[in-house]
Amino acid sequence: MTNTRATFGITPLLIFSLLFLMGAYFVFAAVQGDYGIFRRVQVEAEIETLRAELDALEIEVADMRNKTRRLSDGYLDLDLLDMQARATLGLMRSDEILLR
Repeated sequence: MTNTRATFGITPLLIFSLLFLMGAYFVFAAVQGDYGIFRRVQVEAEIETLRAELDALEIEVADMRNKTRRLSDGYLDLDLLDMQARATLGLMRSDEILLR
C-alpha cells in the first residue's frame, strides 16, 4: 500500500510566517509610517491651522492697505491722521483732559 497522506515539512510554515510578517509590516507602515494614516491626519490638521492663520493675516493686510490708502496724498482721512498723531507723538487737543 502506498501512503497517500501528504506530509508537510517546515517550508510551508516558514513561507506563511514570512508572508504574515511582511503583511504586518506593510499594515504598520500604512498606519504609522511617514506617509501613513496618522501622519495624514496630522498634516490635514496643520493645513487647517495654517489656513486660519492665512485668513487672519489677509484681513490684517487688507486693514493696513486701507489705512495706507486713507493716509495717501490722493485721499486724506483727518480722523485717522488725528488718531495716528495722538498714538505716535502723544499729542492731544487743548480742550481735552488726560486721565491716567
